[in-house]
Amino acid sequence: MGCAPHRRPAHEAGGRTPSRAERPNIVFVLTDDLSTDLLSYMPNVRRLQQEGRSFTNYFVTDSFCCPSRSSIFTGQFPHDTGIYTNSGPNGGFAKFTRTGKDRQTFAVALRANGYRTAMMGKYLNGYDRTPYVPPGWSQWDGVGTGGYGGYHYVLNENGGLSTGGTSPADYLTDVLSAKGTAFIDRSAAARTPFLLEIASFAPHLPATPAPRDAHRFLDARAPRGPAFNESDIADKPQWLRSYRRLGHARLAEIDRQYVRRVQSVQAVDRMVGRLRSTLQARGLAKNTYFVFSSDNGYHMGEHRLMPGKTTAFDTDIRVPLIVVGPSVRGGADATLAENTDLAPTFEELTGTRVPASVDGRSLVPLLRGERDAGAPDAILVEHHGPSLAKDDPDRPGPAGGNPPSYTAIRTLDALYVEYKDGDREYYDLRTDPYELDNTVAALPPARLAQLQRTLHNLRTCHGSRCSAAARLN
Repeated sequence: MGCAPHRRPAHEAGGRTPSRAERPNIVFVLTDDLSTDLLSYMPNVRRLQQEGRSFTNYFVTDSFCCPSRSSIFTGQFPHDTGIYTNSGPNGGFAKFTRTGKDRQTFAVALRANGYRTAMMGKYLNGYDRTPYVPPGWSQWDGVGTGGYGGYHYVLNENGGLSTGGTSPADYLTDVLSAKGTAFIDRSAAARTPFLLEIASFAPHLPATPAPRDAHRFLDARAPRGPAFNESDIADKPQWLRSYRRLGHARLAEIDRQYVRRVQSVQAVDRMVGRLRSTLQARGLAKNTYFVFSSDNGYHMGEHRLMPGKTTAFDTDIRVPLIVVGPSVRGGADATLAENTDLAPTFEELTGTRVPASVDGRSLVPLLRGERDAGAPDAILVEHHGPSLAKDDPDRPGPAGGNPPSYTAIRTLDALYVEYKDGDREYYDLRTDPYELDNTVAALPPARLAQLQRTLHNLRTCHGSRCSAAARLN
């Protein structure tokens, strides 16, 4: 959401503009479908979490791949990016490019400000087998949809196409790790500030692990929290009420997929460790912000749902955001934050002007441990569904969840959802943190009106107006 003072250039936004010689670097590791429970299997990421600032109430504005990534790149909500789906006329790489959104990314802004910028790995759904290199990137190693399997992918290296093989050395996460460390080495030699984004396909299904990890964690089981295989869903929206309790076969399948997810993030974790070691060896660690996150969360059995995403439940919209870097105060931060906040944060950290079109707000004050008077009361979640192309890698399987279009607001203590078909949900997270009891019918009229008003204001806001829209009033 917007915080007007942090929408301006960094020197006006609460800190002096760093000189060219001391401008910080940014390494941004973005995972695919990573749920917070997987962090317990990632020692290097846990170390990052212990050293840095961890945002415990960080959410995505759409728990769907391409809309979420578009919001990360631009700092805009889906209703401003126009990217609602992974493919077709309402989304995907084709629309992001056709409508000029790829010229409004943080990469374009930082490169214009003298930064070396590199993108490696997954870009946007629909980007495949094309020599096209989006603007704003001085090094481009984009991977098409073949990257999901970890092998035999199409790699675009600065406009030249090649195909990955099937040997262990071709395993994609390891290839990206090597490319990332090489880019850091070259940037250190050039003495030029840089932004490096590495976007893994892991742990997105099929969650192919590196060969060295294929026989590890075989006893791992999906977490069985209170919402797992929920006993009573009579109060849930219509799209979910017909789901039956998960039987033994489906529970076993959930655990099989969970094992592969755990296995596949081991290479991501090693990549995090390798990148940080390289920064340390090159004398760059003290002047580099290391950022770790995911494009969306993932449900695995909660509310009777087979593995998937796209819902407004916390399993799908709450993701890790961990930052280590100069002047970053360690510890947990419970302030509401959203993935639209990443672009303005990167821009302020680097002394780059934040565009007026940005809906999000800079998190720089929070990174420093300062109080942010402009923090929102609510964050916006929007999703446009349920149609998914048959070849969409995010198409849910049976009982995986495919809700109709909805908009929602998440506050510190509540979730309120309005579906296009008229259904509504409300969960009081103070007494019901696992979102088991939909009590929308019992809401006092004044409280319901407040939620409806705030939701309307957020889903129609643009740019700096999103700051006021995020207030409960």
